[in-house]
Amino acid sequence: MSPKDQSPPLIAQRAALSGGLRGMGFAVLAVALFRTVNAQTPSHTAEIDTLMRAFTGDVPGASVLVLQDGRALVSRAYGLAELSEKVKATPLTNYRLASMTKQFTAAAILLLAQDGRLSLDDKIKNYLPTLPPNADTVTIRELLTHRGGLIDYEDLIAPGTTQQVHDVDVLRLLEHEDRTYFVPGGGYRYSDTGYALLALIVARVSGVSFASFLHDRIFAPLGMQGTVAFEAGISQVPHRAYGYSLENGHWTQTDQSLTSAVLGDGGIYSSIDDLARWDAALSAPGLLKAESLMAAFTPLTKTDDANVSYALGWRITGDTVWHSGESIGFRNVIVRWPQQRFSVVVLSNRDDAEPYELALKIAKLYLPDADRVRATQVVVGPDSAAHPMPK
Repeated sequence: MSPKDQSPPLIAQRAALSGGLRGMGFAVLAVALFRTVNAQTPSHTAEIDTLMRAFTGDVPGASVLVLQDGRALVSRAYGLAELSEKVKATPLTNYRLASMTKQFTAAAILLLAQDGRLSLDDKIKNYLPTLPPNADTVTIRELLTHRGGLIDYEDLIAPGTTQQVHDVDVLRLLEHEDRTYFVPGGGYRYSDTGYALLALIVARVSGVSFASFLHDRIFAPLGMQGTVAFEAGISQVPHRAYGYSLENGHWTQTDQSLTSAVLGDGGIYSSIDDLARWDAALSAPGLLKAESLMAAFTPLTKTDDANVSYALGWRITGDTVWHSGESIGFRNVIVRWPQQRFSVVVLSNRDDAEPYELALKIAKLYLPDADRVRATQVVVGPDSAAHPMPK
C-alpha cells in the first residue's frame, strides 16, 4: 500500500508507531494538544455516572475506564458482579471478554512470529494437518483477518449436545466438514472458528497450552495479575463477574453457554484495572515490537460494515481501533484513539448493554468529534446465546 492509498488516520497511526522509536514525538504533540483542549474537564465523572445510571444498584453492573496518555481519568464500577450475594463490581472485577479475547490471540501469534517460530503466511495445515483438503491453502493471516472461509463451528454442534465445546473440539468438528463459505482469501466472514484454530496453533508451536502461553508471555510480564484464559477445573477467576440476562422482567444468571469454554475466540476474563496495563503495552514498542504493533493495527480487509476494516484482532473505524465482545450474559468494548493516546473501556455482565454506544458517548465528553466515523453494526459474530447450556 502506497502512502497516497492510506487513509489519514492510518498515516498518522503509522507515524505515531514509528515515532515510538524516535521518542514518540508525534504522539507527544497529539497529547499536548489534547491536554490543552481538555485541561478544564479532567474526569467528567458526574456525566459518566449519569450515562451509567441503568447499571447502578442491585442489578448486573459494569466497569468503565477512561485513559489519556496512559493515565486513568476515570476508573469506576457500577452495580453488582454477582446478584445472589450482592457482590459489588469494582475496578478489579473480571468480566468474560468474549470476542475482545481475539486481540490477545492475535498478539500471541505475533509474539511467535517475532520469535521466528512461525510466519503469518504459513499454511495452517502445517500445524493442524488433520483439517480436510478444503483448508489446504488457508494461511494464518487469513484466519486472523476472517478471510479463511471455514464453516462456523457453532453451526456444527450436534443437537442435544450437553458438554461444553473446547478449542480442540472445534478442530474435530471441522475435520469432517468439506464445505467452505468461499475460496480461502476470497471474502470476509467474521469467524470464531478461525480464532479457535489460532489458539491451537499457538499451543502446538509453543509446546504449552494456549492459556499458559497467554499467562507466561502476556499477562505476567504486563502485571495483569487477575486476567486469565479460564479453564474450568484448572484455573480460577478472581473477583469474577457472572453474566445475566433479563428474562420476563427478572435477571437470570446466564453465565455459560455450550461455547464458553472455547478460549481462542472468547475465553479470557479481565478487569479494567488490568486492561489499563494492556492499553499501555499497545501504545509503544515493548512486549510487541514496533513492526508487530503496526501489523496489528493496519487494516487488511473490508468487512460487512462500510465503516469498518479488520486488522489483526482489531477493527479499524475512522480514527479508532477497537473491538467489542458479545456473549451470553456479557457485553464489552475497548475503543482506542491512538493519535490522541486516548482509550475507553466498558465491561458489563448483562446482555442488554450497548457498550460501544456508551464508549462513544463517554469519549465525546473529551473528544467532541469522537464519533465522526462510527461502526453501524456492532454484534457481528455468532452470539453464544444461540447455544445456552441445557437446563
